[in-house]
Amino acid sequence: MKKVVTFGEIMLRLSTERHLRFSQANSFLATYGGSEFNVAVSLSNFKINTEFVTSIPNNELGMRTLEEIRKKNVGSHFIQKQGKRLGVYYLETGAASRGSSVLYDREDSSFTTLKTGTIDWDTIFKNASWFHWSGISPGASEAVANVCLEAVKAAKKRGVKVSCDLNYRSKLWSYGKEPAEIMPELLRYNDLVLGDIDTACLMTGIDKINPDYSNTKALPQVYNYFLKHFPNIEFMATTLRYSVNASHQKIGGIFYDKNKAYIASQREVIPVVDRVGSGDAFMGGLIYGLIAKPYNFQYAIDFAAAACCLKHSISGDYNLVSVSEVENLILGNEAALVAR
Repeated sequence: MKKVVTFGEIMLRLSTERHLRFSQANSFLATYGGSEFNVAVSLSNFKINTEFVTSIPNNELGMRTLEEIRKKNVGSHFIQKQGKRLGVYYLETGAASRGSSVLYDREDSSFTTLKTGTIDWDTIFKNASWFHWSGISPGASEAVANVCLEAVKAAKKRGVKVSCDLNYRSKLWSYGKEPAEIMPELLRYNDLVLGDIDTACLMTGIDKINPDYSNTKALPQVYNYFLKHFPNIEFMATTLRYSVNASHQKIGGIFYDKNKAYIASQREVIPVVDRVGSGDAFMGGLIYGLIAKPYNFQYAIDFAAAACCLKHSISGDYNLVSVSEVENLILGNEAALVAR
């Protein structure tokens, strides 16, 4: 089976426990995470061959991170060892009416100091069918934005499908460039984009339109408004997330193929154990659905939304569920009975 390649930063995640605030915490739970790695972990759990491309420091913490990647059965053959430090993010986990909060500490990390010309993309893509990146990476540093462009061009040259989760992070993009100066060129090499229309417009400098996703008849017009600027993009998907509060979410989704909008039914998710990584679970589920059943777009969006729902029940960044668990939820088996 050909592999899916993902490119991004894996970080040390330090979380407050028991929903404590930063000001209350005397200790932090140490795990790992990062959008593109989270997608790779999902796909690995779904028995898809994966390869994660990143950079880690050549020290004890870097080696522990490499162990983590291998523990999740994700390929690590092209990971660079260079730079001074591993990126870190701190998570204050919200509850009820108080939302979660994230603080990034990734400046001058091994990943953000990557340089063009140092990654052998031609070899990496030799046996690949899919390449995934997200808008987080080019937001981390201008150097990584240049590496992203190098990667998508190499993938396209080899006929590899390219997907992007827009993943706008307001706390990034601090190196003097706005997303609209970087993202349009990167998206010209993409086949699939995940994101809501307003975020897509913001990140590419297009006027926002405040779409009404409940008006299903108008959805083609909504998506075509954005896609006319990027005619190479074949598909666009949106995670529909309605937040009642930090402990109660409603999740659905839309997949658009430039002809028809496919809708995943909305599900209630309550209580939320951990919301972080749920968008990556959606992305991983969507890629899996498109690989497992090509052109069955209803299955793909149903699988993505169900995978996203299940991630809310799992602590940590990763969605540690199987294909059968996702498909059981699609079929309506939501009672969560004990499996004996």
